[in-house]
Amino acid sequence: MKVSDNKLKEYVHYLTGVSILDALLEQEKKELAKALVEMHFTQGELVVQQGEPGNTFYIMYEGSVNIMKDNAIVTTLEADPQKKTAQYFGEKALLENELRGATVAVKSKTAKCLVLDRDSFDMILGPLKDIIAAGEGRSAKINTPGMGGGVNSAGSGKISRKDLKRIGLLGCGGFGTVELWEHASNGETYALKGLSKGYIVKTSMQESVMNEKNILIMTNSPFITKLWETYNGTQTLYFLLEPCLGGELYATYNRKGLHGMEKHCRYYSAGVVFAFEHLHERRIIYRDLKPENLLLTESGHIKLTDMGLAKFVIGKTYTTCGTPDYFAPELIASTGHTNAVDWWTLGVLIFELISGHPPFESAYPMQIYAKVTKGIGKVNFPSQCNAACKNLIECLLNNEPSQRLPMRPGGIKNLMTHKWFTTADFDWTAMKELKAAAPYKPVVKSKRDLANFSARKEDAPRQLEYVDPGTGWDKLFATSS
Repeated sequence: MKVSDNKLKEYVHYLTGVSILDALLEQEKKELAKALVEMHFTQGELVVQQGEPGNTFYIMYEGSVNIMKDNAIVTTLEADPQKKTAQYFGEKALLENELRGATVAVKSKTAKCLVLDRDSFDMILGPLKDIIAAGEGRSAKINTPGMGGGVNSAGSGKISRKDLKRIGLLGCGGFGTVELWEHASNGETYALKGLSKGYIVKTSMQESVMNEKNILIMTNSPFITKLWETYNGTQTLYFLLEPCLGGELYATYNRKGLHGMEKHCRYYSAGVVFAFEHLHERRIIYRDLKPENLLLTESGHIKLTDMGLAKFVIGKTYTTCGTPDYFAPELIASTGHTNAVDWWTLGVLIFELISGHPPFESAYPMQIYAKVTKGIGKVNFPSQCNAACKNLIECLLNNEPSQRLPMRPGGIKNLMTHKWFTTADFDWTAMKELKAAAPYKPVVKSKRDLANFSARKEDAPRQLEYVDPGTGWDKLFATSS
């Protein structure tokens, strides 16, 4: 926390040097500092291109860049981290979406920048134009980013719980169960996830559960399980979700021996890419990727499930959570993390689907963390992992978050054009439109078929009696009764 605090003070110092931000109060600068994201650029790379629309502002704190107009160098900017002298460019993008007046090209071996886009600025403080117009004597106005603007169908069709009848058990977790239920009149089936309110209160997870509901309402992607309704029972909170009757990817890989099959790995990892793209556009970090959280539909299509650890974040967050085998170095170091952790987990997933085990696997968490810190360079790759696949994994498992392939300029297009996908002539458009043929189609005989799940009643956690603390924490949970 001390390291993070010092970094924030340093970031505030940089922001204080930007004249266009003179109207901001100290507290507002602190909030903006939390939203700054680090990006690293290499020699010759274009950070900004003349004539392109701009909505991103850059603070270069290390390195040098050439400012060019019509391909001629106008000036050179240099930043020295030792003297804490920074250079700024693109700050007008925080005011309006005007075309870039010059090209910024990296002159030094590397250039390190702090980046802020106008959307983030507006979400935290509101439009900069309004702040400047308000002038002196105003009070700080910091928005708490909400979960509004949900686009899902939760609550729109009003599926009442009394109209549902139970078919059987799909799975068990520490907090409750997931069961298959059928609508009495139209025969549609749903996955009903129940969480024990007793366990929620005992483990102080009230805020987390409300957060999970809000995040599901914000999502509307064919690559993420859909939320239909939420119910509030006397002892249990319920999520009514679309069923994915093809089963868990984890169980499917073990049952069918799919490890090492590139075609399968490519298809499932591409589905994760689209799920992450959808979440990241909404400022949501997922943080819990693993084969157990990927489900197959009856057609073999892949869907990301379980938003229990997902979080709406602008800038960085500091909670360490997830599965140790999938922890990114910045999670272990607790230096704060961005959505770059999700791209790290994709690298781990690809390695696991190809080899049959995660790259940093060990008997104890502390041993895993030691291996993660040493990096992917110390890991032996299996023979079934070809050079292109190995390179992609290394590009995702970069210890520097800003250097992970989709975090670099170009975003997820860097993944889509990587040779592991292009040499196989993978059709990203067909994948996005759900027209790509699934490499494996599970056997699902009907909407009521439980055959791809092996949960037993005795695996269900014991109910912990809920005594209402009278705080009203759950009163806004239900979308239907």
